Amino acid sequence: MKYTSAQANKLLKRLQEERNALLLNENQSRVFVAATSEDKEEARPEYDYVKTQRTLQTLEQQIRLVKHCINVFNLTHEAEGFDMTVDQLLVYIPQMSAQKEKLERMASRLARTRLNTSARSNIIEYEYANYDLERVREDCAAVSAELARAQLALDRLNSTETMEIDIE
Repeated sequence: MKYTSAQANKLLKRLQEERNALLLNENQSRVFVAATSEDKEEARPEYDYVKTQRTLQTLEQQIRLVKHCINVFNLTHEAEGFDMTVDQLLVYIPQMSAQKEKLERMASRLARTRLNTSARSNIIEYEYANYDLERVREDCAAVSAELARAQLALDRLNSTETMEIDIE
């Protein structure tokens, strides 16, 4: 069956949630406590070890298959307008986000800031930006635009390009 990357990631998330729910259910039902005065069979929760292990193995195999298909897709598809594969873009976007955050902090400060001094001191100290604030603001705007362009290219690719996943 054909899936977009976005659909494949939703499928992967659903499979992982099913696996986690099954593990939680197994953890809660594989042992039980019964008082000596009660019927042990009435206190016994429903649990089928063989069926549970078979279902877990199937889910884990499907998770591996879907993850592999997503990885191959990410290694072989380039985002339009970028000379990068999806896996490279998935590294580039957080790098750009960190750069944008740093530049935003730098751009939001004053060129000169008076430091708090103690009441007993007559010395007034200032902290000065050691860079061109206007240049940082320009760079911040450029990084922000590039980040948006990369995110849109990745979103477009993830919602249009498809991959084949043969899952039972």
